[in-house]
Amino acid sequence: MEGRGAPSSTSSREHKFFNRALQNAALMPPSPSPSPLPQMTQYPSRKPASGGNKDDTTSPSISNFVVGSGGTAMRIIVPLQGIVQGRGGLVLGSVIPCALFYLFQLYLRRKRPSSPPSPPPSPSSGELHALPVIPRTHSRNLISPRAGSVPAPLSTRAAVVNKSDACRLAAGHQRYLNDPYHPILNPDGVIQLGLVENQLSLDLVRDWLERNFKALLLEEGLRDLGLGRMETCFQYDGLLDLKMAIADFMGQVLQGYVSFSPSNMILTSGAASAIETLCLCLADPGNAILVPSPYDPGFDKDLKWRTGVDLIPVPCRSTDNFNISISALERAYNQAKKRGVKVRAVLISNPSNPVGNLLRRDALYDLLEFTSEKNIHLISDELYLGSVHGDKTFMSVAEILDTEDFDKCRVHIIYRLSENLSLPGFHVGVIYSLNHNVVAAAAKFTRYSSISILTQRVLVLMLSDKRFISEFLQLIGTTVKNMHHLFAHGLKSLYVNCANGSEGLTCWVDLSKFLRSYSEKGELEMWEKLLDIAKINTTPGSSCHCIEPGWFQFSFKSLSESDIDVVMKRIRRVIEGPEVHNLFDTKS
Repeated sequence: MEGRGAPSSTSSREHKFFNRALQNAALMPPSPSPSPLPQMTQYPSRKPASGGNKDDTTSPSISNFVVGSGGTAMRIIVPLQGIVQGRGGLVLGSVIPCALFYLFQLYLRRKRPSSPPSPPPSPSSGELHALPVIPRTHSRNLISPRAGSVPAPLSTRAAVVNKSDACRLAAGHQRYLNDPYHPILNPDGVIQLGLVENQLSLDLVRDWLERNFKALLLEEGLRDLGLGRMETCFQYDGLLDLKMAIADFMGQVLQGYVSFSPSNMILTSGAASAIETLCLCLADPGNAILVPSPYDPGFDKDLKWRTGVDLIPVPCRSTDNFNISISALERAYNQAKKRGVKVRAVLISNPSNPVGNLLRRDALYDLLEFTSEKNIHLISDELYLGSVHGDKTFMSVAEILDTEDFDKCRVHIIYRLSENLSLPGFHVGVIYSLNHNVVAAAAKFTRYSSISILTQRVLVLMLSDKRFISEFLQLIGTTVKNMHHLFAHGLKSLYVNCANGSEGLTCWVDLSKFLRSYSEKGELEMWEKLLDIAKINTTPGSSCHCIEPGWFQFSFKSLSESDIDVVMKRIRRVIEGPEVHNLFDTKS
């Protein structure tokens, strides 16, 4: 039996191995070793002394092995055995792996390619040395290659706007710009019957500008234009002088039935800016506005591009001559409410665009009651206020507000002065509202859509010429009525029907019986034939959100009387072609 204090033969061998391991790790000087160990020896576990505890027996899992070769030996160190036996195995078991790890790191560092030498210091730097250049590694080139990099992203709004340039309206207008029709210079060019500026009374306006422009450039005229003092305090929502002149002009157009207050008026650079500014005041992004369809395709751009407001078309039927239906508005409002969409307003045009219907008094009453019941706003776009030429009397919603007890704060009017005055390029839009909060907010928003001082001063002088305005209103009524009659009569000679609306500067034409298929696809095929064969650019009904295929908007506001015959001959070339069923033989 071994005594507790006397070292055993196993302990002596372990002590010799520890000395040799430390010598190899350069942690202590070498010590003499008696004799080499055998190549592999497995020592049996010690037997417990008589009466001893079985826990003193060393487990086979921590048995000691000695491996040697050529007079050297390496012992497999198990830290747990050192802990059990109390001889520092934990320290040695940690130091050796760490030393091997750092040696491996030193080996990898020596194998790396050396960095390029630092550039010499510049002469102007004196004793300072230039900073070393950080080398570009291959991984950086893979992450961010210099050639063929991905373009920086744009906003979703920009993508939507750019995508709209590929629509058929933009394509047809581009065809017209590339090959415009002229009766002498380019008789085979494209005739524009799409949405363009009013040019029916452009000669009268041009004559006035030629007579008065020289006087405007004189020193006295410059003071009238505001160029002498340069208008240091600029009003973004329009000059008071111009507001007063426009209010007087609108009252004259309505023959004195309505008086407009300049304090409730906001001027913007065009009707598109006016309706967008009003939309910013009434609705938040994600809200919706109900619009009876068919409606002006420009609404999709004016109200949706920058405001984030959605438009919900409310379909009207040809069986009712596309008149507004309150039941359809009610149905569209309830469906939007079920989807969780908040409806903020109803947008109408009076006269209706593109159909040309005048809203009757009872229809305006129903709309005012509907908006009051739903607690929403009513926007009336009175685009062709000065272009009414039929037998019916035009009634503005402002006239009802003056005589009836309705909530005036929820009704807003949009007016297009440049459209009625045949001033393409002037771009003057008007917001008229009796809601003082809307007027105050719109005045601030016009910072981004103000009208130039020169344009405003010229319009003040033009609208102040009572003789010219009286002559202009008389001429525009006669011209529009005559052009509409000639255009509708020419279509009738081709057995083409128009809607019964007789106001405005357009004709709502039914070409459904000439379609190959009664669908939107057949309508677009007809639009392409009109553009390719007849070289006529029109507006298909699907662009106006009309649910009945085959309707087209033909605008005659850029034509002369002699151009109407050319248009009819070109239309006949399409509808009498071999690819379309000829219906003339069945008509009397």
